[in-house]
Amino acid sequence: MRIVDHFDPAPKYRQIAQSIRELIQAGELEPHDTIPSETALVQIHGVARETVRDAMRVLREEGWIFTIQARGSFVSPRERWPEQPE
Repeated sequence: MRIVDHFDPAPKYRQIAQSIRELIQAGELEPHDTIPSETALVQIHGVARETVRDAMRVLREEGWIFTIQARGSFVSPRERWPEQPE
């Protein structure tokens, strides 16, 4: 997982979302695999919990992940992923 670059002008939540997206696209996270918890992502990236929540919201809206309350976030089935340019 790529760590947030605090000097990058891109918003930190976008960097986190991109890092998770890349893991999914590379096959390192497969459909129905668990995404690291908010707490783990906060510790890994050294950011606020709200920043991690924003990243997860983006990934949910794009269709990469889904969340089950009190269970965590998981990689969505491939058919829910956004169209990939070839």
